[in-house]
Amino acid sequence: MDLSNIKLVVSDMDGTLLNSNHEVSNQFFELFKKLQEKNILFCAASGRQHNSIVERLAKIKEDIFVIAENGGVAKKGKEVLLSNFLEAEKILKILPILREINGTNIVLCCDDAAYIESKDARFINLFQEYYTSFEIIDDLVEIAKNIPVYKIAVFHYESSEEYIYPEIKHLENEILLKVSGQNWLDISDEKSNKGIALNHLQKMLNITRKETMVFGDYLNDIEMMKEADFSFAMKNAHKDITELADFSTESNDNFGVERVLEKLIASL
Repeated sequence: MDLSNIKLVVSDMDGTLLNSNHEVSNQFFELFKKLQEKNILFCAASGRQHNSIVERLAKIKEDIFVIAENGGVAKKGKEVLLSNFLEAEKILKILPILREINGTNIVLCCDDAAYIESKDARFINLFQEYYTSFEIIDDLVEIAKNIPVYKIAVFHYESSEEYIYPEIKHLENEILLKVSGQNWLDISDEKSNKGIALNHLQKMLNITRKETMVFGDYLNDIEMMKEADFSFAMKNAHKDITELADFSTESNDNFGVERVLEKLIASL
């Protein structure tokens, strides 16, 4: 494995760069400095809200690219490089269907905040891990009518793949559905995924797939892993990601990303 041509490293956050306590290791920040010295760029790519991503990477937030909301928006610092919103009429069509699914909590993800109508204290406590800027309102329909929405994030306590996806899969020809975790499913514009956002970034930076390294663990990472010749599945990854990836590494709790970055730096 010759890593000497890598110019861009892209990593998912949850289940990948973050450990099970949702922490970024000190080791990663040390390795990032070495990547900078070698003129290698870094991009965090997540289904999380932009604010939530940069909060975890606050020490380096001005020096990295961020793909947030599963490709709904890409930024460098405060500069917006790409944004795709979900049409209001589609949201208004989807909301009644989601409201009928038992055990489901709905989030509308916008630029400055996320909006929920759930009063479930257990969900609100969990939700705050992923969305640091949010408001609890009475009716999401009013938000959909008045504020641009990047995506709808839907949470189910047991399984988003088993309980939410079957109820809305008939809409797949109109919208993009992504099971982004055990409990989460994301609904976006068809042009919003991490792969399209990464491809946009690669073209902007004049970096090829042969010069790109990607780390991921779940189904919302599929498209971006296809944009790199050096794609790594975490040991804790969904089986579909493990099958798709070119290489594998240790789990997110065993410094899987950091171990590969050490090899990358040593190869330069």
